[in-house]
Amino acid sequence: MKVTAEKIISLSEEDGIDELQKHLTLLSDDKLTTMITNSALKGKETGVLIKAIFKGSPVNETNGANRRLLVYKHCIPLCESGDLQPEVASDIIGLLMLETHGLPGSALAALGSLYVEAIKMGEMNSGRSLELFPTVLTALAATEALAYGKGELSGDEYKKQLINSLCSSRWDPQCVIHLTTMFRDVPLSAEELQFLIEKILRLFLKLDLQEIPPLVYQLLLLSSKGGKKLVLDGIVNYFKKQDQLQKEEQKKGESEDVEVQTIPQDQLRHVEGTVILHVVFAIRLDHELGREFFKCLKASQSDPLCPFSIALLLSVSRIQRYEEQVFEFLKGAITKNFKDDQIQQSSKFLQDLLPQCSSVSDMILDTVKNSVFGWDHVTQGLVQLGFMLMDSFGPKAGMFGKVTEVTSTTAKTPNQLACRLGGQVLLESFKMHEPIRGEILEQVLNRLVTKTASPVTHFIDLLSSIVTSAPMILLESSSKVTETFDQLSFLPLSTVQGLLKAVQPLLKVSMSIKDALILVLRKAMFSSHLDGRKSAVAGFLLLLKNFRVLGSLASSQSSQAITSSQIQADVHSRYNAAANESFCLEILSSLRRCLNQQADVRLMLYEGFNDVLRRNSQLASSIMQTLLSQLKRYFEPQQDLLPPLKLESCISAHGDQVFLQEPLAHLLCCTVHCLLWDQNVRSDGNLSDDEEDEERVDFYRPQYFVNLKSANAKDLVSPCACVFQDKCAEFSTTSSVGVKNSIYAVLVMGVNEVLMEYNFITGNYSKNRIEEVLELFRRYHKVSDILRDKAGKGRTASSKTPRSLLSLSFVSTLLTALFRDSTQSREESLSVLRSSGEFLRYCVSVALQKIQQLEETGHTDGPEGQSADKAFRHLCDITSVLMWRYTNVPSTVEDAGKKEKGHSVSLLCLEGLLRVFTTVVHRYPTRMGNFLSSLDVSGERDSEGSDLTEQTSFYIRQFQRALMTQLSSGEEEFNSKEAQLLVSILSVLSRQLNPASQQFVQMITCTVKLCKETNFEDISFSKGLLSLLFSLHVLYKSPVSLLWEMCQDIHSQLGDIDQDVEVEKQSHFAIISMKTAPSTTLLVLSQVGKVLDEVDWLIAKKKGQISSDRTISGNTQQPLVQQDPIEKAVTIQLGTLLTALHELVQTALLPGPCTDTLMRELSRTYSILTTLTKYYIQLCATQPGQLPARLEKLVKLSGSHLTPQCYCFITYVQSGELTAGGSDKTKKKKKEDEAVAAASAKVLRETKAIPNLIFNIEQYEKFLILLSKKSKVNLMQYMKLSTSRDFRINTTTLEAALQEQEQQHDDSQQTQSSQASEGTQAPKKKRRKQ
Repeated sequence: MKVTAEKIISLSEEDGIDELQKHLTLLSDDKLTTMITNSALKGKETGVLIKAIFKGSPVNETNGANRRLLVYKHCIPLCESGDLQPEVASDIIGLLMLETHGLPGSALAALGSLYVEAIKMGEMNSGRSLELFPTVLTALAATEALAYGKGELSGDEYKKQLINSLCSSRWDPQCVIHLTTMFRDVPLSAEELQFLIEKILRLFLKLDLQEIPPLVYQLLLLSSKGGKKLVLDGIVNYFKKQDQLQKEEQKKGESEDVEVQTIPQDQLRHVEGTVILHVVFAIRLDHELGREFFKCLKASQSDPLCPFSIALLLSVSRIQRYEEQVFEFLKGAITKNFKDDQIQQSSKFLQDLLPQCSSVSDMILDTVKNSVFGWDHVTQGLVQLGFMLMDSFGPKAGMFGKVTEVTSTTAKTPNQLACRLGGQVLLESFKMHEPIRGEILEQVLNRLVTKTASPVTHFIDLLSSIVTSAPMILLESSSKVTETFDQLSFLPLSTVQGLLKAVQPLLKVSMSIKDALILVLRKAMFSSHLDGRKSAVAGFLLLLKNFRVLGSLASSQSSQAITSSQIQADVHSRYNAAANESFCLEILSSLRRCLNQQADVRLMLYEGFNDVLRRNSQLASSIMQTLLSQLKRYFEPQQDLLPPLKLESCISAHGDQVFLQEPLAHLLCCTVHCLLWDQNVRSDGNLSDDEEDEERVDFYRPQYFVNLKSANAKDLVSPCACVFQDKCAEFSTTSSVGVKNSIYAVLVMGVNEVLMEYNFITGNYSKNRIEEVLELFRRYHKVSDILRDKAGKGRTASSKTPRSLLSLSFVSTLLTALFRDSTQSREESLSVLRSSGEFLRYCVSVALQKIQQLEETGHTDGPEGQSADKAFRHLCDITSVLMWRYTNVPSTVEDAGKKEKGHSVSLLCLEGLLRVFTTVVHRYPTRMGNFLSSLDVSGERDSEGSDLTEQTSFYIRQFQRALMTQLSSGEEEFNSKEAQLLVSILSVLSRQLNPASQQFVQMITCTVKLCKETNFEDISFSKGLLSLLFSLHVLYKSPVSLLWEMCQDIHSQLGDIDQDVEVEKQSHFAIISMKTAPSTTLLVLSQVGKVLDEVDWLIAKKKGQISSDRTISGNTQQPLVQQDPIEKAVTIQLGTLLTALHELVQTALLPGPCTDTLMRELSRTYSILTTLTKYYIQLCATQPGQLPARLEKLVKLSGSHLTPQCYCFITYVQSGELTAGGSDKTKKKKKEDEAVAAASAKVLRETKAIPNLIFNIEQYEKFLILLSKKSKVNLMQYMKLSTSRDFRINTTTLEAALQEQEQQHDDSQQTQSSQASEGTQAPKKKRRKQ
């Protein structure tokens, strides 16, 4: 009888169960499977057929159960083969899932084994039949008992064995995603889940990159069961390794000129972007996953970030509930990284112990670069991060609104570096991402307008960089720029100047922006606010500098205008020169209105004309006419009338207030410089004669200027002569007469300086003109002395010298002529100036003033002062002269037989050298090598080809020789000020040495030798020299042994707190004497504090490592292996410090700063010992084992040596203060207020220092007890609990105080009884009670 599928189906529908069973019995296994296969391939009634077979195969019968198992075993590979239509395969699997729970245990076990073997053999690549496997495992887990080998096993145990076998086997990479999806429906224990996730994460490296995003998606869904932290860690670490691999391949390719790419960069970035989207989506749905993500980042303190994790964080920040948390974490991580790097770079001890910190700033910038691959979900976070860093860590206004200007190249502190990073992030994001450009520009401009109370230099620098890098792009947002211009008159002047300088390239390519600016500036010219008018002047001057008229000289300054690859500096000069000329003349006519405004506005105009003329030489005629017509107002019209100047017109009065109306000296200075420059250009033949020459001749040397030049200096100041000669003349700033006289004096001094410069430059070294210069200086000096002396007698001692009007270039020329010009023809005339010591001192003092101004502001007054390059060249020339003068004319020779007021010229030169070196390090750090090369005074060395360390070492040796000369001259001839300056110069130069170089070692050796052999008892010099020693030594090796030796010397010099103890005389360093020991103590304690900071930092690092190791490896205990090198170094450092402090606490220090500082450092030492003890308690919990022997020695040292001496020191400090207070009893009545104040200060000091120290000692002992219990080592055997406490009762002192009180009581009773005429006993009793 032939059995067909139709017959079986019909029997099933007719409910003929017995008949159905008979028919199925007739079918062999092969025929049954063939029937199912044929039906499935046809795709018709397959599900009905399988249902019919199940209906005729009861589970409670052996044949039925076997037949069902046969169907399962056949259908699973059939569905997996891929021959069936997806709908048919899905129907079959769905039907099998429904019937799975009815299968007997043995069948379920067989099916489970079938799946495991198929997976091992790589036969489950399509994954269609894997949907059934979770149902099989679930049913298997519910089975009570299964035959396993010779015994029985529960279904749950069998399921665990299957899963273990599956996870231990090799998976085909093609089925990893399907298996991960399958396991989502499998019930797993925590251990099984961890085992599974670790297995999948390991397979990441074997998969194709395109398969990673779907696998990550399935893993994130799987993490809903648990193991969230493990999943996130695995994902981040995988991409971190991929990034590192790519970077190494890129470096290798660059070095070998061969492109080696395992993974294409764009493919990797796109995959990372997709994975980030998956993770962010999962965090949106599962906030527990978000919490685990932050825990994961915070736990891995040692190396928490990478470009991928930063990008992931910035994407997560788009979720509102995590936004603040993300940016706070990033801000903390960035500052911590910068601080850690700074701490490590400043200590050789730490550099040797730890590898260099990975740079978070580089990672963030890498994230910005990576975001160009379609990471739109990251860009908004980058913008927020950049502005957050700039807002949080930008420059802050200091005292009186003063701001320390810091350029991006000189950023050093963590805050400055973080601010610079924010600017870099925004700039790179602006370049790469078009959609966010408008937002970045708008936010920058908004901050320039709104942050008027705080400095905005960092935002101006950012705007300047944006404009320079992409000016054409900014034209799309020109409306935002013009809107900002409307606020110019309300902004601080510095902001306006910076803003206009930043947008200057835009003015050359956008007529609309230029026209809008001119309109705003014209309005500002009539503003009621002074700053508004000054802003207008600044804007107009900037336009004049940069819109050059055709034919103007291409001066070196012109080339320094802000340019870019897209814009030529003189783009308007080519096609619209006529428009430029009329435009500039129109601006000049607007600026002439300023000549009737306040002195500040005029001053700005005069100072600006110098630069305008050098940038735009064709405007010389108009500028000179403007200046000379203004100057004419203050000259007498009659040529023969002397003095030629009308100084009274320069001063105005408003009520009782007197103020300067016209800064005549600056006007004259500007006129002179413009005239000299114009004449110099014409004499060089750079300007061709034209039709205007005849008109120009009239004002080159007008008659009134000739009168001024030839006027006798005495006649010049005659209007004020009576004021200056009157001994009773008032110069106080509190009265109008004094203010008026002071203004007169400053004007006269300025005019004299301008005439000195003019006469020297135009005199061509003729003796007559040189003598005129000297005469002018004498008049200047006389007025200066009067002004200084008179102002010094007033209540306000602000006798600051007015800023010199000499130009930086002239100061350089003058110093060169005075000190280094050996031309025979000039010898006679220059000897006139060289013979005046006051004039020489004045010249060097002006140079010092200019250098200081350059250091503080980055520019100087006068022509060429705004140009950084020219200022640098003049600085090199001045330094070369000062260096030559100091090295060739020793101060001892110069000062012999002279006792003049003020410093010697050599000393001023040395002070100038110190300021110059400081300025170059601060302002021109990248040009230090060029600077040192230009100072080749003696010609002893070949500056070509030598590196910075060799160049610096050459000059260090010169200054060392000078210092050795000072020290060998004897104590009577020792010049403390010069020695201090030399040490300061050595300190500045030593920072340029490479700490790994031989020159650096020689520098340390020489400094140590000086400290050991110098025995001059000069406190300031010893402090400077020891500070230099410490700053060098810390970059060479740890200074703890040095501190120990110094503490021994201090103890030896000051004696012991116990007067009966004789201290062994030791002298490691001769510079430490009885006189210098207290100041040395403070220096030593300061260095102790730095060492403690390093130790504290190291312990915190190790504690972080323990936490991260515990989270990675779980809470499993690991045996304590050999002592870690960091732990060993910490123990040795603390041990040496304890030995050093042991010396100091026995030293008879004077009560005051030394004792207070020592108390604080002792408290910190015990606090860090407590931290170390806690660290070992934590270590014992994770790694049980024997404590290191070094730790036991450290505890013994602290308990037996330091702690008892600390209590003795406390007693010494208190008894010393009491004694000092008791000896002054006779003076208490006279100085009662001072005594009360001193007592209050002493009580306050004691209440802080002594209890803190005792508390920290006891906290240390408390945790030692806890560590003893944990480690089973009795550490308290070394500690002796002292009865000495801050609140102790000293019996001797108490008895003395009681006797004194009783004596006073008896005396008062006798006095009262003699005065009282009569009384009762009750009051007497009352008095006795009192």
